[in-house]
Amino acid sequence: MLVTLAKDGKRVVRLKGGDPFIFGRGGEELEELVDENIPFQVVQGITAAVGAAAYAGIPLTHRYYAHSVTFITGHKNSTIDWPTLARCSQTLVIYMGIIKAEEIGNNLLLHGRAPKTPVAVISCGTCSNQKVLIGTLLKLEELARHAPTPALVVIGEVVALHNKINWFF
Repeated sequence: MLVTLAKDGKRVVRLKGGDPFIFGRGGEELEELVDENIPFQVVQGITAAVGAAAYAGIPLTHRYYAHSVTFITGHKNSTIDWPTLARCSQTLVIYMGIIKAEEIGNNLLLHGRAPKTPVAVISCGTCSNQKVLIGTLLKLEELARHAPTPALVVIGEVVALHNKINWFF
């Protein structure tokens, strides 16, 4: 659609909430524009993971709890390196992970992540109706079942800080 409208002489804006290059198809769309010699600009946003976690009082990294953060999509779990993702001292952020929450939780548990690992499911992140469900990895499927969409899953010890530093009510 971007290509078609631009070739029709229209000024086109692709307004995308968040960061178009983090599971937002920005890279794919811009490749098409380049292939068609259509000039473009990118106005960068803040990815949903960063915004929603901040609004939930969950730092994605913390010197005592998480030395790294990994962003994955919950759609394609067949090629995921579960042993790497199951390691502790890191935060795992899953975009579009609600539908496969059971599979995600089971794989993390199977590969060594502790059942009591804190988990947050953040629905409608950064909006006035944001909802944060807190539990453990063992209860991820149940949390996901009760979460309005769109939702983001955050797994790791940093989630426990929500109770202490949550500022957005």
